[in-house]
Amino acid sequence: MSAALAGGVLFAAVPAQAAQGAVAARGKVTCHIGQMSQEAKAHRSKAAKLDARGQHKAADKERAKARAIEKRIKQCQDADKNNPGPFGG
Repeated sequence: MSAALAGGVLFAAVPAQAAQGAVAARGKVTCHIGQMSQEAKAHRSKAAKLDARGQHKAADKERAKARAIEKRIKQCQDADKNNPGPFGG
């Protein structure tokens, strides 16, 4: 009976270890906010040019790319603001 319990505990621990490995495999995320802002601005500029030429669907895609970048910028800024640092304070 104890062997079955030990096997159950071992089985339950494997998914957690696998998840930790997946996080470690992704590595550290870095945010280059200045570069990301320039990319978003470039997409918005391209969208304006496409709109002027009547290519509205392509312009919508460029605006969507800019919004996605701006969302990542906000996430980076929020993470920096809410991160207590390595020693918790």
